[in-house]
Amino acid sequence: MPTIVVPVATGFEEIEAISIIDVVRRSGIEVIVAHVDAEATVTGANGIRIVCDRPLEGIGSDDIDMIVLPGGWGGTNILATNETVQKLLKAMDSQKKYISAICAAPYALYVAGVLRKEFTCYPSVEEQIEGKHYLGDAHQVVYDANIMTSRGPGTAICFGLHIVKRLLTEAHYLELKAGLLADYCE
Repeated sequence: MPTIVVPVATGFEEIEAISIIDVVRRSGIEVIVAHVDAEATVTGANGIRIVCDRPLEGIGSDDIDMIVLPGGWGGTNILATNETVQKLLKAMDSQKKYISAICAAPYALYVAGVLRKEFTCYPSVEEQIEGKHYLGDAHQVVYDANIMTSRGPGTAICFGLHIVKRLLTEAHYLELKAGLLADYCE
């Protein structure tokens, strides 16, 4: 079964992180929730605290099949400046492994130099990203080569489902989508 890592930092968007973790774990994919902060308990943008599985430090691109960055400006700014996150993004990209980001987090991909030409994100974040083609609200999820981006809290379940589709099969995606009553997902 594939393995993903979801790095979280203080100020992460809780709906996105938890929805993605929940949806992907329901599929049987292993999810490692990794903290980039010094402490294993990380507080999100709305004061919700989660206890992470382990530190991100020590997780390499050979250990995982995908990295998934949740948004929230506070957490995103940390992900965009954290050396461990940035090195892992570049290593994943050099191996053509899957990289995903939602909401403000495509900015961290941009900083790492791995964001492709087409992407989506939370409205207004695109103003921080130059030289790329922002698709706006035209799509819940945008694929461009090995990069997958999504818009924000309202698309988090759909984004999780697309992670399942990308790492497993269309059949897994459709079965899980039906079970979640997520017929609104593209």
